[in-house]
Formats: sequence, C-alpha cells, structure tokens
Amino acid sequence: MHDLVYWKFFIFGVKASWGILKLLCTVVFFPVILIGMVVGGLIYIAFPLLIIGGIIALISSNS
Repeated sequence: MHDLVYWKFFIFGVKASWGILKLLCTVVFFPVILIGMVVGGLIYIAFPLLIIGGIIALISSNS
C-alpha cells in the first residue's frame, strides 16, 4: 500500500520538476544564450534560432 503512495509522490515530483525546468529554460537560459551569441558576434546563428523558437512557440500555444 505504501509503495503506491511513494510512486505517486515520485511521479508528481518528476512532473513538477519538468515543469520548472521548462519554465527556467524558456525564461532564463534561452534568452541568455541568444544575447551571448549576439554579443559574441554570432547573430547569423542567433537570429534563425530566435525565429525557429518563435514558430515553435506559436505552434505549441495553439494546440
């Protein structure tokens, strides 16, 4: 009986950490990497990544 409760807590923890990681990546890491690429002179790589990220965000928000 207790094993089922532990598994439910484990699954809940994995889902919560995945949500926090997605938020952290989209709000913090991706913009910092893009800004660093622009500052480093790699705007020809950063700009297409920004466009691709925007398209993916638009597609995923509609579904």
